[in-house]
Amino acid sequence: MTSGAEASREGWSRRRFIGALGGAAAVVAVPAPASAPADPESAPPTGSATAPAPSAHRTGKAAGSHPLYLGTYTSVDGGGKGIGLATYDAATGRITGAGTITGVPDPSFLALHPDGRTLYAVDEQTAGAVTAVRLADRKVLGARSTGGAGPCHLSVHPSGRWLLSANYTSGSVAVHPIDTSGALGERTALAKHSTPQPGPGQDGPHAHQFVTSPDGGHVLAVDLGTDTVYTYRLDTAKGTLTEVSQAHTRAGAGPRSLTFHPRGRYAYLANEVDDTIAVCTYDPATGALSIGAPQPSGSTGSATNYPAQILVTSNGAYAYLANRGDNTLARYAVEADGARLRLLGTVPVSGDFPRQIAFSPDSTLLFTANQKSSTVSVFHVDATSGELRLAGTPFASPVPVCALPL
Repeated sequence: MTSGAEASREGWSRRRFIGALGGAAAVVAVPAPASAPADPESAPPTGSATAPAPSAHRTGKAAGSHPLYLGTYTSVDGGGKGIGLATYDAATGRITGAGTITGVPDPSFLALHPDGRTLYAVDEQTAGAVTAVRLADRKVLGARSTGGAGPCHLSVHPSGRWLLSANYTSGSVAVHPIDTSGALGERTALAKHSTPQPGPGQDGPHAHQFVTSPDGGHVLAVDLGTDTVYTYRLDTAKGTLTEVSQAHTRAGAGPRSLTFHPRGRYAYLANEVDDTIAVCTYDPATGALSIGAPQPSGSTGSATNYPAQILVTSNGAYAYLANRGDNTLARYAVEADGARLRLLGTVPVSGDFPRQIAFSPDSTLLFTANQKSSTVSVFHVDATSGELRLAGTPFASPVPVCALPL
């Protein structure tokens, strides 16, 4: 999701700001290796054997070629035509284009069902929706309204029965049931963030993320517009939401993305507007989140920086923050069983505006979707030191804003 704060500073609507980024991307795209087409549409057609569809989510170290799905905007200049299909080599990190799943408008964020059989995408448009895609044959199973505008994030509840989505523009979160085929049913809940009042420079609530706590007992919504993380109890039989707690950042922080430590007691919050991160304490019994003091994002350049997303290694030893503007990945040592982050340094992303980052299932590779340069960078992750090493030339892809490696 592109920052509403960024857009409001220029007096633009959020969609116009995204369009401007898309146009820039078409100009500064980095060429791909010869075997990796810059436009997935020039690759083998959808369903080609070069991009095998998985029947289950991959776990553990596995050699060879693995699927990679790419989210984009279809309504901007230089954007994609749907969900990008690619593969990556688990040993080298090299990406090869393999087509497009069409029929999904503005699929800017993607998530996988726990059984690995169904892919979900937001349709980030004024009439927001979420779409399900069966991976075995890449059949679009249909879309459902989110009840709001500009959905920018979704996730699947660990039970596999509920899809959670965040409507950025209208500041609300929604729940949809998932049937046994992976298809979506009619919305069962819609919660609008009406309090507190919007933060400095914000025109209203802007829900940016909706995720489940590691213990599965609560679902948490991060709202950039109200400087608040809302905790809800999800009725797993009915799909309804009950608000149980609110956690507030300092005014104007603009919280964007929350990531939990594997042990579930602490979480890390990326604040987009004031260019900081914060360590949070989570109480599984009540769902209450306590947000700690702001810490540096690691950005040092002259460009205005907007932290995007934090990842934590599966062993909980290191954390990484994507910095848009500074165009770096900050590396942190995670200390005191998750209670403390210590900045170790940064590395360039070899691209422009790293919108989203993701680990491969075995955590040996880290992918960055670089929106403005229309590239995806891949890094090898050193399991001992946490250091990152660029894995060759970034892959050219039209306005990538989400990378989902399987």
